[in-house]
Amino acid sequence: MALDSCLRQLTKASLGKRRLSEEDLERLRQLAATAAGRGTALRSLVAEYLASAGRVWADLADSRSVGQTEDLKEVGAALIRAIGDATVALTQGYETAHRSAIRGEEAMRREFVDDLLDGRTGLGRLAERAERFGLRLVGPHTVAVARAGRPFGAGDDTTRYVEEAMTSRFTTEDVLITAKDSLLVCVSPGALPQVPEFFATAVRDAVAEQCRIAVSRPRPGPSGIVRSYQEARSTLDLATQLGLTTSCVHASELLVFQVLGRDRAAITDLVATVLGGLGAARGGPRALLDTLAAYFASGCLNSATARRLGVSVRTVTYRLARIRQLTGHDPTDPDQRYILQTAALGARLLDWPTRPLQPSE
Repeated sequence: MALDSCLRQLTKASLGKRRLSEEDLERLRQLAATAAGRGTALRSLVAEYLASAGRVWADLADSRSVGQTEDLKEVGAALIRAIGDATVALTQGYETAHRSAIRGEEAMRREFVDDLLDGRTGLGRLAERAERFGLRLVGPHTVAVARAGRPFGAGDDTTRYVEEAMTSRFTTEDVLITAKDSLLVCVSPGALPQVPEFFATAVRDAVAEQCRIAVSRPRPGPSGIVRSYQEARSTLDLATQLGLTTSCVHASELLVFQVLGRDRAAITDLVATVLGGLGAARGGPRALLDTLAAYFASGCLNSATARRLGVSVRTVTYRLARIRQLTGHDPTDPDQRYILQTAALGARLLDWPTRPLQPSE
């Protein structure tokens, strides 16, 4: 009935040798929006309208309302103009409705992702909504997060690039790519351990600047996704705090740091007791702490430590002897090395000596 009404207006406009009114065009836009909501293809809608417009022309040509040949030409020209305007209006209405539907779907997806990663919704309801987006929440899942100089945003070029790269390799049931809190997030089944590595590669390819990726341990169920997301974020922050140079870090590799950080009073006492004597060094403890870090990172080899620090082997040997003298612990002795390394890691976590140690009560 709506199309019949539009065709009657088309006939009137043609006989009146005028253009369709804005009211007529708006009616066509609404017609197209309704068709889009029903899932009718745009080409089918336009084809139906043009076929009906052809019948209008046939009726006009046979109608007594049209007089001489010259009059028929003018009516035909008006009809062609009206059909062109109508086709544009149909396309506009359809595309507007389509964009609105996409925005609504994206908003629902963002709300679902926020609820999934924040754990704000009941697990049963969450699982139902996950099926709508093709994500299965059964089994363990791993969460990887990426941080770059520029924040990631939903729908930006970088996010779309990574999402297309991931879905071209894996199915939408295998990966969920989203932006949250300026991070790019990838949720994937634990049964596909290669996904985080591929995600890290895709992010590095998409971002022209330095970026860092953190990967959680796999955990089961929707609540496990929440915990994995939190773990990936904390791992990312911890890697930054420790000044790690690797671009992709796994939470399992930093468990010792997390254990150290949970008991701040104990690690403060350890740093003060083991490394406090370095404060008596000329120029402060920084150079000796850097030497310890480089020494342990180089496999406790003086030559490799010297290359890492850009100093001579003799300087490294002197500093290690000075550390032994000031702390009472010998970094070259395997039996004493562990306590020094643990204290040095604790110093990083406490940002000492930049920040003074707060004595425990």
